[in-house]
Amino acid sequence: MESENKIPIKPPRLKPGDTIGIVAPASPFDRERFSKGRAVLESMGFRIVVEDDIFFKREYLAGTDAQRADLINRLFVDPAIKAIVCARGGFGSMRILSLLDYETIQKHPKAFIGFSDISALLSVFNARCGLVTFHGPMVTTLSDAAQKTKDALFAAVTADIKPELTPSSGRTIKPGQASGPVAGGNLSTLCHLVGTPFAPDFKGRILFLEDKDEAAYRIDRMLSQMKLAGCFNGLAGMMLGSFEACGDYDEIYRIVEETFGDVDIPILAGFDIGHGQTNITIPLGVSATLDTDRQKLIYHEPATVPNISRV
Repeated sequence: MESENKIPIKPPRLKPGDTIGIVAPASPFDRERFSKGRAVLESMGFRIVVEDDIFFKREYLAGTDAQRADLINRLFVDPAIKAIVCARGGFGSMRILSLLDYETIQKHPKAFIGFSDISALLSVFNARCGLVTFHGPMVTTLSDAAQKTKDALFAAVTADIKPELTPSSGRTIKPGQASGPVAGGNLSTLCHLVGTPFAPDFKGRILFLEDKDEAAYRIDRMLSQMKLAGCFNGLAGMMLGSFEACGDYDEIYRIVEETFGDVDIPILAGFDIGHGQTNITIPLGVSATLDTDRQKLIYHEPATVPNISRV
């Protein structure tokens, strides 16, 4: 179900000294990597709040579904918390979608940051609440992230800028220009939402996709399933990030070209977004223009608003 609010709800802009809360919606994580990532956020000037809940383990999950969902609900409503960063992806975000308080989340907009399995939350917060979310690094991935990754994250949530992104190894799969809100994330995560009440609808959107450890035939199968399910109906354009350990990029690009061969949309690949060493933060839910001639994604407006309480 889409939010009735057609205007995206932007979170307040962060400033040094603001408090960031950490959540673990998916899998448990390595404590050492977590500590190093936390130190990176603190070096940016943020205060970090870590509740004991995130260290719980239940087999391959970071605690029970109720625990993981409850922490997200609590941090959204807590006025002291100005943004929320996920500890790790892995698996588990889908399991808590029906346990989240979307009305409360909509009333207390905050920057919510993560990627990979967290794409389920990024997508649903945007669709159900109209909330602008951020596809970007998590606490554990910040532990050894490239400086470019850290700088992009800080700029995305603190600066009054209209982001412009140029792929480091740009490749035009289908030429053209298109405008619309940016959406998407991890392909396999979004594909597994098909057939649920949270299935993605990318009509009028510029769709971003990335993945890791998926063979070419599985990428083909997921794209085919989503196309048959109507997820791509009315798509405005597409941009591709990293496909880490997914095999030959030429083969992946050929699959994408074949899948969308009957659709007149621009497709630009090679963005440093996803599971690679560099993972540039991008806002989801904000309008932008994808231009294959200039090889750029150009946002039309900042993703945040001045830090004035809206509660």
